[in-house]
Amino acid sequence: MARPTSVMKRLLLGRPFRSDRLQHTLLPKRIALPVFASDALSSVAYAPDEILLTLSIAGAAAYTKSPWVALAVVVVMLTVVASYRQNVHAYPSGGGDYEVATVNLGPKFGVGVASALLVDYVLTVAVSVSSGVANLGSVVPWVAEHKIGVAVCAVVVLTAMNLRGLRESGTAFAIPTYGFMIIIVGMLLTGFFRIFVMGDDLRAPSAGLHIAAEHDVAGFAMVFLLLRTFSSGAAALTGVEAISNGVPAFRPPKSRNAATTLLLLGVVAVTMLVGIVWLSRLTHLQFMEDPGRQIIGGAGDYVQKTVTTQLGETVFGNGSFLLYVVAGATALILFLAANTAFNGFPVLGSILAQDRYLPRQLHTRGDRLAFSNGIIFLAVSASVLIVAFQAEVTRLIQLYIVGVFVSFTLSQAGMIRHWNRLLPRERDPEARRRMHRARAINTFGAFLTGTVLIIVLITKFLLGAWIAIAAMLVIYVVMLAIRKHYDRVAAELEPAEGRPMLPARNHAVVLVSKVHLPTLRAVAYAQATRPDTLTAVTVNVDDKDTRVVQAEWERRQVPVPLTVIDSPYREITRPIIDFVKRVRTDSPRDVVTVFIPEYVVGHWWENILHNQSALRLKGRLLFEPGVMVTSVPWQLASSQTRDLDRMDATLIRGPARGPRTRGTVKLDASGLPPADSATPAEPATQAPDDGVPAPADRS
Repeated sequence: MARPTSVMKRLLLGRPFRSDRLQHTLLPKRIALPVFASDALSSVAYAPDEILLTLSIAGAAAYTKSPWVALAVVVVMLTVVASYRQNVHAYPSGGGDYEVATVNLGPKFGVGVASALLVDYVLTVAVSVSSGVANLGSVVPWVAEHKIGVAVCAVVVLTAMNLRGLRESGTAFAIPTYGFMIIIVGMLLTGFFRIFVMGDDLRAPSAGLHIAAEHDVAGFAMVFLLLRTFSSGAAALTGVEAISNGVPAFRPPKSRNAATTLLLLGVVAVTMLVGIVWLSRLTHLQFMEDPGRQIIGGAGDYVQKTVTTQLGETVFGNGSFLLYVVAGATALILFLAANTAFNGFPVLGSILAQDRYLPRQLHTRGDRLAFSNGIIFLAVSASVLIVAFQAEVTRLIQLYIVGVFVSFTLSQAGMIRHWNRLLPRERDPEARRRMHRARAINTFGAFLTGTVLIIVLITKFLLGAWIAIAAMLVIYVVMLAIRKHYDRVAAELEPAEGRPMLPARNHAVVLVSKVHLPTLRAVAYAQATRPDTLTAVTVNVDDKDTRVVQAEWERRQVPVPLTVIDSPYREITRPIIDFVKRVRTDSPRDVVTVFIPEYVVGHWWENILHNQSALRLKGRLLFEPGVMVTSVPWQLASSQTRDLDRMDATLIRGPARGPRTRGTVKLDASGLPPADSATPAEPATQAPDDGVPAPADRS
């Protein structure tokens, strides 16, 4: 019968996939769009909020500037989309900005881009989920009261869905993503139809409020406020880079499908962003940073709703079914927007691990062919941010977009060098024209995104962007340190030229606590290895017990000398270590093989009843050069109750493929294997437990 944890895992994640099924997880464009573009598409749910919220600092009159700010954001977005279409054609391997910067600008720039993207992916999850909770809380008060818990639960659900595999999560996310696009476009078309065709005077619920300016903003202060508003609205650009990192997940032709998906993303995102900001101005919608302080005459019982919720109430009516559809679809797409990061972060982490900048555990795929370790690491990091910033979008978004514009700028600079390197070698006129056009696009993109990066740093540094910058620097240093460690280990392990030098002699040492079957098996196995010398060693921590061991050793006539080491302070580990060191002192080219008898138990509580002397000894002996440690297991009767097939399935992360055969060794009356027996000793079936009992276990 399967364990409850195994049953729960299979219910949540499904059965494991074979490695040869990886091809079946590739995505068509209709699925790739919601998988990789949901972040950028969902930004229309919070980018307008941030634009109006920032402008409210100057009072209601400043709302007239919102269409121009949105237009500036649109120009940057279209430029970035056009630039990244060149990226996916030139670098379709999935490295994205990291690969572009590494190849063209150098490894240090590549690591800088990677650190920025890793931070931005974590913030994408935190911001998207928190914004989704805020939108849902606009119509469900209970959610607003428990927003932190709801946000963390949403991250857990997203994690489970992504652990099931890319294709399955993409299929699950396609319907709500397309549903959000339909409901938002439908709301905008309905609102414009009622205003321009039917002549209705639509006014948002907040249109009649009188907003006071928090500060007297004029001249340079107004310019700075507009720049800060633009930098907040530029959050709409996050997620564009995810497609360039996810090109390997597309069906062939990968580059063409990725470029087409990028174009679709740009058109849809721009249409919805402009439409929401424009309809907000036509309905005189107002959105404030602090309603209690900014509303003239006091806020009273006014509860501020998000921009999309206010527009839904204005167009469809308060309490209408479609209003709840708008709020629900917006909240859902924001939750699913985090899926962009769940697909981009693990892939980038795998590439960095392969290049030895991150732990190698991030490079391997899990049961469902997803990069499980990267997914879990992202979920934990985002949950920590959500709790630390109390799921407040306005606080989190100040940390946002710094990383993505760092990667945008360095990536476009790398693409310029890419084209400059290829142009001198290209002779085909048509190809040269394409390269010149691509270089012009990337040059304009580098200039524009670099300008935006400077604006973001100036306007948001003191508001929280410095935290993101500090995190990038820390990750940058850590990745370089990891690479340095791996390089140092690789250099140490590089074999020398010529044949390896064999050890001069092999000295075998069998550790003895009592003369029982585990000890006799260890002695027999040590003899079978034919060492140059063989010695049994016991530590004298109690004279009476030691005399019993010596007497039994002589009575059984074990053909191996027994050495007794005195331990006046009742230690076991230190005397054995000193003895092993003395054996090696005579000849550094000699090796010492220490055989440790160990108990194999069937129940977890039996590990508590038996001490861990063997584990402590092995852990210490591993640090001794020229010392080999060999475990000789003895299966207690309770170990026969273990379901070995289930254990095998757990170890290989998949179902067992046939009956398990178990070799055994029959012992004669003395506890030794027969002389003509060629059957190897039975392997251990669980982690080493015991074998060198402490004095308390000698009874």
